[in-house]
Amino acid sequence: MQLALITVQQVFSLFLLIAAGYIAAKTGALKPQAKQAFSDLLVNLVLPAMIINTYLSGYDPNTFANLLVAFGLSLLLLGGGMLLAMGLGLAVKGGNRPLVQFAGTFPNAAYMGFPLISALFGAEGLLYASAFATVFNVLQWTAGVALLEPQRSRREMLRGILANPVIWSVVIGLVIYLGRVPVPAILAQPIAAMGSMTTPLSMVITGIIMAGSDLRQMVGNRQVWYVVAMRLLLIPFIWFGVLRLLGLQGMVVQVILLLEASPVAAVTTVMAVRCKLDEKLAAGAVVMSTLLSICTLPLWAVAIPL
Repeated sequence: MQLALITVQQVFSLFLLIAAGYIAAKTGALKPQAKQAFSDLLVNLVLPAMIINTYLSGYDPNTFANLLVAFGLSLLLLGGGMLLAMGLGLAVKGGNRPLVQFAGTFPNAAYMGFPLISALFGAEGLLYASAFATVFNVLQWTAGVALLEPQRSRREMLRGILANPVIWSVVIGLVIYLGRVPVPAILAQPIAAMGSMTTPLSMVITGIIMAGSDLRQMVGNRQVWYVVAMRLLLIPFIWFGVLRLLGLQGMVVQVILLLEASPVAAVTTVMAVRCKLDEKLAAGAVVMSTLLSICTLPLWAVAIPL
């Protein structure tokens, strides 16, 4: 019951943020052009701050080995999940296939998953969750971008990766954590404050997109529901079965699997804006999967042996 309540509260908060963006756009308080400016702010400043903030917790040698396992398992589930999503996405015809594959690959773990991890596993669980977030961001801004923009040459891709503030924030965060670099509160507090804007800003962008969309058409979009089924049911079910067959268990496995079962990442709408893809499909997948995760996340949490 507690888990279900936490999930409902998080989803309700998300939809209030979406509603804020929607109302602001409908009333003219925010212009349609704002979504591009907000997207640039999110990618270049807010997301890097969130990533660095996950590594500002104190170093604990007793959990470092498990943290390495969390990195490996995160790479397996997210990397393997991308392969699964690419295979399942082959059923989608036309130009939306890459976006469907991207949306099926990346879960909204940071906002939807982290509160559940905190409630179930406490601070240690959140540390393992930070490993998932790191692999998520590296994969998203490398293989994810390559999936959405296949026309880029290898040189352009490498240049984009090296110039990407998200990738450098991962490097900085690892140096701080592994090097046990003390970060004074006068720096840590604004980093945390900036990073906390990630989900609100993403949801406001989603609301702006929805304001310019036909909601009936969004609900009736079969591709939206295909993404929802892939992200909430098919891919988590496959990994749940694989890990059970392998006999893997323990807190790290439980944390990573629950994060992998989260709804479509909110940043999917941002990527659709940046890459000039179907924004309505992206927004619909985020909104509908988030709503239905009220039911699916508690079910997955119960199914995972604690």
